[in-house]
Amino acid sequence: MTAPQVSHRLEFVSRLAAEGNTYRLARELMDAAVQGELDDRQQLSGVLLSLSEFNAAKLRNDMIWLYQATVSQQWVRYGWSELDCRNNEQSLWGRMVQLRELLISSLPSCRSLDGQLKKIDDMGQSFILPHEYKPGELAAGVMPSVSFLTALRRTERTDGWKPEGIGGLSSDQVNFLVLNPGEAWSDRVLAELPRLHKSWPLLLQHALTATSARPTAEWRRKAQALIDEIGPETVLTAVVSWIGLVEQPRSVPLIYNKNAHPGMLDPYNAVAVRGLVWLLAQVPEKVDSARVLGRLVEFCLRKIPGAGPRDIKVANAAVYTLSALEGEASLGELARLSARLTFKATLKLINGALESRAQAMGRTREEIEELSLPSYGLTSVGHAELTLGDTTALISVSDGKATLTWRNKNGRTAKAVPATVRRDHPDEVKALRASVKDIDKMLAAQSTRLERLFLSRRSWTLAAWRDRYADHPLLGTLTQRLLWNIDGQPCGYVDDQWCSLDGKPIEAAPDVPVELWHPTIQDAGDVVAARNWLQRHGITQPFKQAHREVYRLTDAERQTHAYSNRFAAHILRQHQFNALAAKRGWRNQLRMGVDDVYPPATIELPAWGLRGEYWVEGIGGDVGQSGSFLTIRTDQIRFYPLGAPQNYAHASGGAYEMPERVEPLPLEEIPDLVLSEVLRDVDLFVGVASIGNDPTWQDGGPGGRFQHYWNAYAFGDLSHTAQTRKEVLTGLLPRLSIADQCGIDGRFLNVRGTLRTYRIHLGSGSILVSPNDSYLCIVPLPGNAPALHGTYLPFEGDRTLATILSKAMLLAHDHAIVDPAILHQLK
Repeated sequence: MTAPQVSHRLEFVSRLAAEGNTYRLARELMDAAVQGELDDRQQLSGVLLSLSEFNAAKLRNDMIWLYQATVSQQWVRYGWSELDCRNNEQSLWGRMVQLRELLISSLPSCRSLDGQLKKIDDMGQSFILPHEYKPGELAAGVMPSVSFLTALRRTERTDGWKPEGIGGLSSDQVNFLVLNPGEAWSDRVLAELPRLHKSWPLLLQHALTATSARPTAEWRRKAQALIDEIGPETVLTAVVSWIGLVEQPRSVPLIYNKNAHPGMLDPYNAVAVRGLVWLLAQVPEKVDSARVLGRLVEFCLRKIPGAGPRDIKVANAAVYTLSALEGEASLGELARLSARLTFKATLKLINGALESRAQAMGRTREEIEELSLPSYGLTSVGHAELTLGDTTALISVSDGKATLTWRNKNGRTAKAVPATVRRDHPDEVKALRASVKDIDKMLAAQSTRLERLFLSRRSWTLAAWRDRYADHPLLGTLTQRLLWNIDGQPCGYVDDQWCSLDGKPIEAAPDVPVELWHPTIQDAGDVVAARNWLQRHGITQPFKQAHREVYRLTDAERQTHAYSNRFAAHILRQHQFNALAAKRGWRNQLRMGVDDVYPPATIELPAWGLRGEYWVEGIGGDVGQSGSFLTIRTDQIRFYPLGAPQNYAHASGGAYEMPERVEPLPLEEIPDLVLSEVLRDVDLFVGVASIGNDPTWQDGGPGGRFQHYWNAYAFGDLSHTAQTRKEVLTGLLPRLSIADQCGIDGRFLNVRGTLRTYRIHLGSGSILVSPNDSYLCIVPLPGNAPALHGTYLPFEGDRTLATILSKAMLLAHDHAIVDPAILHQLK
C-alpha cells in the first residue's frame, strides 16, 4: 500500500476508537489483516492501548469473534464472509496469525486467552462435548470457533444443553451458519447457498423445525409458500442433489464419544435432512426423487456396531414422503423396500403405506406390488437399447445381474463408455448407470418376494400372470428361470417359449390358473424330472426351487405330537440369527441380559390362519457391550392358530407360558407345504448361525464350554440342506476340472491334493486333513458367496455350497497355496 493509504487507514481506525465504535473498528482491523496492511503494527497497537477499559473489553469480544470465525475458514470457504478474502488460504492464515499476535500484545485482557481459545477449539472436534466440560470455562466474551459452536449444536440436540446458557452466547452468535459444516451434503449446501434464491436460507431454517413424526398442516403451508417463491422444479433438483450426498463420508473428522459412533449423522443437520425430505412430498415426483429416498432409507437403517441404525427418524421421514407421493416410481420403491428391509418399526410404516395404497386403488396388497413394478427402461425381458449419436447403449440382464455395454456404428461392443458419449451425453450416461444399479437392487428384492409366494397361496389367470410376471421386462428375467404349474402342468421357459418338462409347447386358455411350482405337491418322479430339465438346459434358478428341501413329519414328531425337537439344542450366534429371521419374514427380539420376558421367534401365516414359533433362550455369561446375549440355545417348534395369545419366557431361559392357555396344534394337522417351509427356515437359521458352522469357534468359544457341540455339528450327521448339497455335488463333480481328484464319501467331499488328502464336511464346510484327521482352518472372506467362474450351479443363494467348491479348488492345487496361515497348518 502507498503511504497515504496507510495513513488514511490509521486515521480512520483512530477515529473509530475515539468514537467507541468497536464493532466497526474490529471489521477495519480484520480488513487490514486480510489485505496485508498490518505493517505498522506499532501505531495500531498504540490505537488499541488508547481505548478505555470498557471499549477495550467490547473490542476484545468483537475481535475474538471475528478472528475465530475467520480462522476457522468456514466463512471464507463457504462464501459467508463479508470480507474481501480473495487471497489464498495459506497467506490468509499467516495474516490471521499476525492479527492474533497484535490482539494479544495490545489488549492486556486478551493475553491469557490464547490457551483458552485453543482448548475450546480442540473441544470443537467432539461429536458431543464431554460432560466434564464446565460452562464457566468459556469465559465471558471469549468467542469460540465455528467448530466449537457446531459441537455445541450437536450437544444441544443430543443432551439438551441450551447454547444461550453457555458463556453468554446469543442465538445470532450460534446460528450465523444455517447448517453445521463437515458433512458432504451440508458443505455442498453452504457452498451453493450464496448463489441461490434469497428465500433458500428461510426454507432451510424451516427445514430445521422438522422435529415431529410427520409434518403438520401449518408446516406444509409455510413450506409451500417458500417453495412457490423459489420454484418447485428448482427445489426438487436442489434437494435431490443434496440428499444424494447424505451417505458420503464426513469431510471433517470428529472425535466420537459418549455413545456416539463414526458414521452417525450430525444430529443438528439430521433435522434439516428430515425437513428437506418432507419438501419432496410437495413438489412434482420424478424417478430420481423416489430413487434417492429409497437409498436414504436403506442407508439410515444400516446398523452401526454398538449403536444400531444410523438414523431411524430420517429413514421414517423418507418413508412418509414415498407414501405421500402417488407415482409408480415411489410405489415401486416402497414395494422394493418392503422385501429388503428388516427393521420392524420402519417396515410397519411401509406395509401400512402399501395397504393404504391398495385400499385406495381397490386392489389387494399383492396386486399393487405386482402392478407397480417399474421396468427401469427395459423394453423387452432383460433388454434395453438407447441410441446416443453413433453409439448404442445396451442394458442386458442375465442370471440376476444387469450389465451396461456400448456398441459403436461398426458393431463392436465395449464395456467402457466411449469418450464422445461421455462428453456429449453426460446426463444420459448417469441415468443409464443409475438404472443398472436400480435393476440389481430390485432383482434382489423381487427374488425374495417370489420365494415368499410359496406361503402366500397366490394364483393368477394365465393372462394376468403373463402380463405381470412372464412378460414383464424386469420380473420376467426371474420368472423365466423358475418352474410354474400352468393349468396343473409343470412348465419351464426354454427356446423363447413355455414348455412342459417333456419339451411340448404350452397351449392354454387365458383364464386357466397359474401357480408357483413347489416340490411338496409333486411326486418324486416329477421332482427328479424337474432337476434334470434344469441341468439339461443349464438354467440357474434365483433360489432353490426344484432342489428345494422337503421336510416330512418324522416318527419322533408324531410321538411328541404338538411340537418338533428336530432343531433343538443348537448354539446360535444371536445377532446373525436375528438378522436371518427378519430377512425370512419372522419376528424376533434380541434377548438382553436383563430381568425381562420375551416372546419366541414367530412367523405369521395369514393365508393359512397359522402362527409358527421357534423357542430360543439366551445363554448366560456371554453378553456383548450392548447388553444382549451373544449366543442363544434353541428348543421346540410349535404352531398355533393365528390369533392365539403370545407365549413368553425369561430372557435367560425357563418355560414359555401364555396369559390365557391355548393348546398348540397337532403337527399332523399342519399342511405339508407349511410344515416344510417353516422347518426349512429354521434349518437355514441353524445352518448359517450355528457356532458349529464357524471355523473360528474350533476351540469351543469362551472357556471352551461349547467344544463338544462344535465338534458334533462341524463333523456330524447331515441336515436336510446338507443332504441336498450332497446330491447337487454328486451331479456337479463330473463337470469339474478337478473331478479326478474328488469323490464323495458319506458326509464328506474328499479332495486329493499334491501335499495332502482332505475331507470337507458337506454341512459345515469344515476340513480334516489326512492321515490323522487334523483340523484345517480356512476362514472365508465376509460378504457374498465366493465367485465360481465357469462352474454351473442349479440355483443361487447357497453360500456354503459355493464355499465348499472354492475350498475344493484351492486344496486340489495345494502345491500353489501361498497363504502363510494355511501353509503353517499343513507343515
